[in-house]
Amino acid sequence: MHKGPSGYLYQLTLRAWNSIVNVGVSPLMPFIESRRTRLLNLLAIPCIPFMLFFAVLNCYQGRYLLSVFNLLTSGINVFVLWLHRKQRYLSARMVAILCSVLIYTFTGLFFHNGAEYFLLNILICCLLVYDNKWLNAGLGVLIITAFLLIVFMPQHWRFADPVPQSRVWANVATSLLFIIIALSFFKHIQSDYQREIEKQREALATMNKDKEKLFSIVAHDIRSPLATLEILLDMFQKGEYPENEMEEAAAMLHKKISQLGGSLDNVLRWSSRSMKGIQAQAVNFYLGVLTTEVLYFFEMTIQQKGIRMETSIPEDLMLYADKDQVSVILRNFLSNALKFSYAGGVIELKAQAVGAQVAISITDHGTGMPPTQVLHLFSYNQSPGYGTNGERGTGLGLILCKEFAQQNGGTITVESNVDKGTRFTVYLPIGITAGGDAPSS
Repeated sequence: MHKGPSGYLYQLTLRAWNSIVNVGVSPLMPFIESRRTRLLNLLAIPCIPFMLFFAVLNCYQGRYLLSVFNLLTSGINVFVLWLHRKQRYLSARMVAILCSVLIYTFTGLFFHNGAEYFLLNILICCLLVYDNKWLNAGLGVLIITAFLLIVFMPQHWRFADPVPQSRVWANVATSLLFIIIALSFFKHIQSDYQREIEKQREALATMNKDKEKLFSIVAHDIRSPLATLEILLDMFQKGEYPENEMEEAAAMLHKKISQLGGSLDNVLRWSSRSMKGIQAQAVNFYLGVLTTEVLYFFEMTIQQKGIRMETSIPEDLMLYADKDQVSVILRNFLSNALKFSYAGGVIELKAQAVGAQVAISITDHGTGMPPTQVLHLFSYNQSPGYGTNGERGTGLGLILCKEFAQQNGGTITVESNVDKGTRFTVYLPIGITAGGDAPSS
């Protein structure tokens, strides 16, 4: 959109103003310190042209000494901005406060120009930019003493003619306006500070939730291989393996240790990905390949329980989702199916395209659940039950599954009947083949 000359002038003025107000402000500065520096800049900037104007006016009216003090005040404020630019923040504050107190006290005592009200500005500025209570107390006593001297002990000097009453009113009005600006700006600072704290609190809460999710993933990734290792080592210790089967058992141990190493690699990858929060990173991938990896993960458990797996997944069926998150969902579903299946039972793993989605279902014929348990299955109010061999979970896995499904644009449904079994179905976006078409159902 084309901007006219007035628009360009406004933008130029705004950029110039922001650059001056932010003199000395660094992105690495603490939040509250950057705001205090801006506050001092905000008070110094308008003071420069005002004091230059009064310097010219007083010189024209024959008040040469007061004109010199006006020029001095303007120069001090320029010096404060220069100190900020050089990142000498403490020096800038001390120069601005002490020099202003001295100048305003002298001009107020001898020229009766209402400078005592500018001292109130300085007092408020001290309270806003310093945290040290003793420093605030000392400067407060100094400024209040100067204020009382001007009000109750005005001096008369032949080289200092009092300014007109109209000038006094103008100075009082200006000083009170500066007080309003300072307090309003600091109130804005406090609001920003509270918002910043709230953002950090929300970020911390999110990190805690992500930590719980990672713990759940770690439990599911490592628990199964460790349980298998424990069983095999126990059988070794008891001598239950014949000598001719020792080689096969050693190969099985090697296999499970390799699987555990892969699980730890997954955990490290999850941790690095989750530094800024767990988020889905969707890609196209073949579901059949991922399913084979998940089944391999539970191979020993399937053998120990004598479970028969019936798998029906088209070879060309693809998903468009976060592969790691889908793996977590399938592992949780299959882990629950194995946990609540009876020895020698059957588990069915099927997938088919349904429009723009893929329906992946895992069905067991085990203990099942009553409707009340199904209702709270994906909430923290659930009470995880015991498996057919006394296995017990935390219940966090299904909550994680629901969130991962939602992050990938999917949903989960559950059907269950007591003593008849349970079916978990997750619907996820269908993937696109290299030819640009979705796989056929």
